[in-house]
Amino acid sequence: MKRAAVQYSSIMGLLDDEILLTILEKLQDPTDRKSWCLVSKHFFSLEARSRKTVQLMRSQLLPRILQRYNKIQHLDLSLCSQMTDESLGHVARLIGNRLLSINLSKLWTFTHFGIAQLVQRCQSLVEVDLSNCTEFTDYTAEAIAHAQNLKSLKLVKCKQITDMGLGCIAVGCNKLQTLNLKWCVGVTDLGVELVAVKCKELRNLDLSYLQITNKCLESLTRLCHLENLALVGCVSVGDKGLIYLKNKSLQIVCPTCILENQVLMGLDVSKCRNISSTGIINLASVSPELRQLTLAYCIPITSDLANSQTFDRLQIVKFDGCKISSTALASVGRSCKYLRELSLSKCIGVTDEELKGFLTYCRELNKLDLTCCCDLTDVALSAVAMSCRYLSSLKIESCHLVTEKSLTMLGEGCPFLEELDLTDCSINNTGLESLSRCSELITLKLGFCPNISDEGIIQIGACCSNLQELDLYRSTGVGDAGMVAISNGCPRLKSINLSYCTCISDDALKAISRLRKLHNLEIRGCSGVSSAGLSAIALGCKRIAELDIKRCYRVDDAGILAIADSCQNLRQVNFSYCPVSDVGLSAVASLTCLQNMKLVHLRNVTVNGFVSTLLACESLKKLKLLECLKFKLPRALIKRLEAHGCTIRWMDKPFVM
Repeated sequence: MKRAAVQYSSIMGLLDDEILLTILEKLQDPTDRKSWCLVSKHFFSLEARSRKTVQLMRSQLLPRILQRYNKIQHLDLSLCSQMTDESLGHVARLIGNRLLSINLSKLWTFTHFGIAQLVQRCQSLVEVDLSNCTEFTDYTAEAIAHAQNLKSLKLVKCKQITDMGLGCIAVGCNKLQTLNLKWCVGVTDLGVELVAVKCKELRNLDLSYLQITNKCLESLTRLCHLENLALVGCVSVGDKGLIYLKNKSLQIVCPTCILENQVLMGLDVSKCRNISSTGIINLASVSPELRQLTLAYCIPITSDLANSQTFDRLQIVKFDGCKISSTALASVGRSCKYLRELSLSKCIGVTDEELKGFLTYCRELNKLDLTCCCDLTDVALSAVAMSCRYLSSLKIESCHLVTEKSLTMLGEGCPFLEELDLTDCSINNTGLESLSRCSELITLKLGFCPNISDEGIIQIGACCSNLQELDLYRSTGVGDAGMVAISNGCPRLKSINLSYCTCISDDALKAISRLRKLHNLEIRGCSGVSSAGLSAIALGCKRIAELDIKRCYRVDDAGILAIADSCQNLRQVNFSYCPVSDVGLSAVASLTCLQNMKLVHLRNVTVNGFVSTLLACESLKKLKLLECLKFKLPRALIKRLEAHGCTIRWMDKPFVM
């Protein structure tokens, strides 16, 4: 054995560092990279010197990580709930001008002082994500404004920022190319107008759910390079606003841009109830470069709209929730020469004949969403299978008239499928056997499919080795044998949902424990599993981050203690209705990454048990408790949790087995 190791070491020693680093670059999976590092101290050192991107889960490790990886350019801290001004100071001092991008989304424990330190020392920053930072204020915006080289800024749900703060950003960050202000409800027309005046290089702008008007869109005509615009839920925007965008496409306001040929390529006006088909037709008639159009829950899709020039060069079309008039889909297909993605989720009026008419013209689709198109039958799915050979994603959730008959053709005609949603469809094991020919499947959803059993799941496990996500929610015919086959044949699985699969026992969990990459496990209502099975998961699946064991009545403190001891990356847990006591719950408090807890009807946990656990969980962002505890827990504890940014949802529901 020693001789073999020495021989292997001498062979690898013949390779210079450039070749070794090239090999390392090919290893995308974190587990593979970790194994590579363990080969030798030299490999370990090379990995540290070459790593440019780091995603961290524990803020206490930040100084050590930054000292080891001295080439970091991209830093994701969104999973570190305790990111303070001091922590940002460490980033500023240890990385400095090397830092190009940082993700601080969903954090609330730092202030504008920390951002000021970061921006002052990291002058090369080009991308910052501060989405869902509840404490983001105009003071923070003023600090961000000093990042003069910033090109991308995401501020989704930063509800405290106003036009004043946005104005500071517009003045200081005039190189911005991407700006996301979705749900920044304090921003009005004035703030957007300031952005339009100062940020001339903007290409991507999301103004969804802002209280803006048509006047705001007039100011956007100054943005000569604007390519993608999202106005989801902007109810005060109407056809008049689209006329302004039409003028932009005609290059009336900024004639100097004619030479650059920069025109609108993507438009999302979902839920804009004051926009009509006339406005869309007028805009599209002068926007020949429009590639993506989203009209979800917006206007009826008529033949007049479909026959216009709207769809000439579109690649992505989303009509979710719209009413589709007769022959409209066929007209869309006739107009589309380059369409690659079509979404008809929850549309009214989609029939077999309509879809067949569309597919007559569009045979190069990559993605098709037919969720809740309840009138479709095997006829439509057979047409999809015959027409769309290169389909990679198909969603037909709740298409109850689709059976295993069409899945046979789907297995033969769409060999490149990577995502398939068959939730609540009338399929059986014969259909799964046919689908097993789609060996490239990565995501497979089979929830609410009572007619499938281990026989069909075994076929999937034998043929679909690339599977990463499997959803079997309430597919009660699936048991241990199926999960053993899946665990043996699908080593890349990251997410499994077995909720209310009552035939599942500890044997299935012991098989699943071999899946080292498992990230999300839901076994809600699996009455056959116990602490023994959960302990096996704890030992084998140490990377698990989300765990749902609600109504697992045989999982007690022993299982929870095993999880708390081994699964240090846990961020989200649901222990509701489990026979857990103070002992088990208090052990969970040691998990420093824990951000979301659902603790409803824990009848064996005392008030003191809740108090001690919640006091220790400093990283909590979301918490679900019974409403009666609102009057039993100390008011000071509730205020402390809320002050740390934790949202508490109080549930008023009786205990039902």
